[in-house]
Amino acid sequence: MQRSSPRGMASTTEPIRLLLTLKYAEELTQFCRSLEASLASAQDHAQLRRSIATLRARASNYYRQPSLPELKCMFLANLVLDLATHGWTIHADHGELQLEPPLISETDSPEAAKNRIRSKHLLERDEQLLEPSVHDFVLASERRRLTSKGWHSIYSVMRNGEELADQLREAVRGGADSSAECVRRIIDPYIQFVTPGAMCSETGLVLSDLWRYFRHTWVNIYRSVPGRSVMVLIRDRAAPGHPVIGIAGLGSSVVQQSVRDKWIGWDAAGAVATLSALPRRKLLQWLSAQIRTRLSALHIKDLLKNGVLKLEDLRKPTDAAIARLRKESARAIELHRMYPQAAAHKRNTSVSAKAAWLAMARTPLFRSKRSKQLAILLSVRKALNESGLFRAKGKSFEEALATPRVQRALVQLVRMAKAERVGISMMDIIVCGAIAPYNALLGGKLVCLLLCSPEIIRYYSVRYRQQVSVIASAMKGKKVQRDPKLVLLCTTSLYGRGSSQYNRIKVPAGALGSSTSQSIAYQELGTSEGFGSFHFSKETVRLADAILGRSRNGRKVNSIFGEGVNPLMRKIREVLELLELPSDLLLRHGNKRIVYGIPLAENFRAFLLGLERRPRYNMSPALASLGTSLLSDYWRNRWLLKRAAQPEVLQRVAENRLSYPVQHGAQVPLPKDENSIFARAAG
Repeated sequence: MQRSSPRGMASTTEPIRLLLTLKYAEELTQFCRSLEASLASAQDHAQLRRSIATLRARASNYYRQPSLPELKCMFLANLVLDLATHGWTIHADHGELQLEPPLISETDSPEAAKNRIRSKHLLERDEQLLEPSVHDFVLASERRRLTSKGWHSIYSVMRNGEELADQLREAVRGGADSSAECVRRIIDPYIQFVTPGAMCSETGLVLSDLWRYFRHTWVNIYRSVPGRSVMVLIRDRAAPGHPVIGIAGLGSSVVQQSVRDKWIGWDAAGAVATLSALPRRKLLQWLSAQIRTRLSALHIKDLLKNGVLKLEDLRKPTDAAIARLRKESARAIELHRMYPQAAAHKRNTSVSAKAAWLAMARTPLFRSKRSKQLAILLSVRKALNESGLFRAKGKSFEEALATPRVQRALVQLVRMAKAERVGISMMDIIVCGAIAPYNALLGGKLVCLLLCSPEIIRYYSVRYRQQVSVIASAMKGKKVQRDPKLVLLCTTSLYGRGSSQYNRIKVPAGALGSSTSQSIAYQELGTSEGFGSFHFSKETVRLADAILGRSRNGRKVNSIFGEGVNPLMRKIREVLELLELPSDLLLRHGNKRIVYGIPLAENFRAFLLGLERRPRYNMSPALASLGTSLLSDYWRNRWLLKRAAQPEVLQRVAENRLSYPVQHGAQVPLPKDENSIFARAAG
């Protein structure tokens, strides 16, 4: 397959033209024509969803035992279907495939932009809800069953909107002074953490099932995330069954996020500026500590034994030693790609922990990573030694610090500090919001606030205190446990415009009994690049995996923990480049999002840079439950009382009824087809 325009020359609106030279070009051309016709004739969302389902089945069922060319054709058919679903224009004719990115107008109203993105997500969500396992789970959750607490279903943890509206209406009639106290008795939030196998004390239902059910009411598709996670239910102890107010989920932070990194000071310019402003003594102490700590974190005995490294190289690095390490890193990673041996990267419980970590450290993957890390550290030490920075003072110190070699060394050390801290001291908010009827009362803002509670910080610390860091242990050849101090949360808006949920969330810490001058706030940092893999379907990813599995020269990405960040996106990029497709253009989905940062400690920047060892929290983790109570009070006074005084809001609340037939906004919106309607009614 060839492109008819030079790589990288197309703008975001210029069509991408691909010359179809593969064996099954005619079949792909016919598929694209059917795709054009089907999408053009769809009259509504339901018909569009059915057309896409039919096309997906056709794209993935050409052959029972596909050859590699057939796999490529199936992949391309699914790829163009994914792109068309996300607004791309697809046209195939005379052996040429033309892909035109959607036109995104900066003059669109916020509502128009939101609706465009929402429609894309709804198609994916409906497709997921029609999967038999998901569909059955939803219906089973809605059927009453006998638990240790009696007969219950998911409706047992939904609040009746009619009763809630009546109670709030009565409360606000008593005047401002009495309303605050009355409302506190009507809605009384608390945080409940979802742990494996945990049961609801009120209903006997499995907590993870409650969380999963309500997650399916979100607009975007439900995906599990790798790494650390914290799942949270916000419950209301003021009503029978302790209804669910909202849900939240924290996941491991993405490693690369340019807007966030610049705000923290992890970017090159920010890192140099921050470190250069330090007093000489503090900077030199930091440099020495960073190099010493990083070197001690690496297993090097095998490299010394094999002659790749000498002991004197650690103290006085040479260009030859650094070159040997880089060469060894390249050799080992090539060996890993040819023979990935996934089983070797899982801990062997039949041997001692020390022997297991040592064996993992000596796999080609981690030998490559260790050699590369050592090469970087030795190049940093060599640059600092030759600059005379540790001996210089006054003006000569400033001049040495300003040299490009020293500044590059500073940036490399900050990147290492980032790699350590990003995985243990910060998390991303991946789910956050209220469910009906609380969403009409701005319950989403309550959920946002409670994620800043010291209860979250304390739970995270307790949960992950004993967890072994797999990559760090494999790099050192022995067990490594890192102290999990959570100091920062980050998130992005779903629709690319200012989020009404995150907007105006700012609580002076002093109002919560803290002595710090900082505020608990969702700070808008900027806009993401609109780059990623979320617009590629599971089927497209599955076919990409099959194609890469048959490549002759070994795969770069084998989904082995430790290979690198975001294996899914790197896998998609690899297969696109294997097919000579413009990966940079096709990975740019164009849905830019607002990036938010939520500091939990006033010195979070210094802590994340490794300049300070202890966080100074905005609210002390020792006051966990009190912090939740104070944040809930702030939400009631700031938002709930005002909403409860608006008749139209209470009308929306009252529309969520649990009487038969149930009409409640917290119910999963299964796609409207005869089978699902009948099954739900029968339950």
